[in-house]
Amino acid sequence: MPTDAHPGNAHAGGAHAINAHASDAYSGSVRPGSADRGGDTRPGNGVFAACQQIFRDYPLAVRRHYAEFRYGSMVLVARSAGTLSPGAAAFSVLVMERDDLFVIRPWDRRDWARVEIRPGEQVPAATQRLIAASMPVPRDGALLGWVAGGQVRAILAAHGRLPEPWDDPFAVPGITVLPLAGSGPEKWPPSPLTEGQLWDHSARGQLADVTKIVARRTGYAFWVPGGRVVVTERMGTAQCWLAAGVYAGQQALRDGRSVPPARELLASPGVTDLASGWPQQVIQAAAP
Repeated sequence: MPTDAHPGNAHAGGAHAINAHASDAYSGSVRPGSADRGGDTRPGNGVFAACQQIFRDYPLAVRRHYAEFRYGSMVLVARSAGTLSPGAAAFSVLVMERDDLFVIRPWDRRDWARVEIRPGEQVPAATQRLIAASMPVPRDGALLGWVAGGQVRAILAAHGRLPEPWDDPFAVPGITVLPLAGSGPEKWPPSPLTEGQLWDHSARGQLADVTKIVARRTGYAFWVPGGRVVVTERMGTAQCWLAAGVYAGQQALRDGRSVPPARELLASPGVTDLASGWPQQVIQAAAP
């Protein structure tokens, strides 16, 4: 598995708590950029250090800046149920702009003003609680593999392009889970899949960066419109491998729906060789 395919220090099953008193869930009635209970603020060193730690621990969540690779952004989510489905979620964007500056803003820029986080400067308590109650989601375009026994049992396709000010903010991040058709459900990811379960699996070295595997050779892995991946021959690395076959929607497989054979799927219009790119707009529209 590539070295950046799993965080070495991912916290098991929970969000990063800045301190023992910072684990309160974010309340939508208190905006992170606002004064909380009479302007309550906290020293920024702990919050800044927590942001640094999140970027170190979750490389698969970081979208690197094109001009300066050291910097980048990630999407955080605070959920009551903790699931990767888009219901009842508070999404925010954490940006590393410089070595001494993080910025957090809402997914929908209209919700609240962005907050700057610097070492030694005060940070609103609501911002601290939001970060403590949140977990990263895999970066937009990530193609991950749920590994068990050295085999990729399901492909996880992450989508969630950061919206521009003119974009629809209701198109929020998500993951399409595609197990190998014909395989045993006992090896599939849990349903629903929580962020904690995802990163716990990663911390055990069992979450592969499939993007790097399929990019090595053309003609072996294809995205099929409608939310399927066809792998024509076994491929992989010394750490994990993808079996040839069709990877289809988890719920459809659980429901017993029939999956067309690979030959028929590859004859469909709009099929994309994954070695040449990831058809993000198709993935985002696909049913999980």
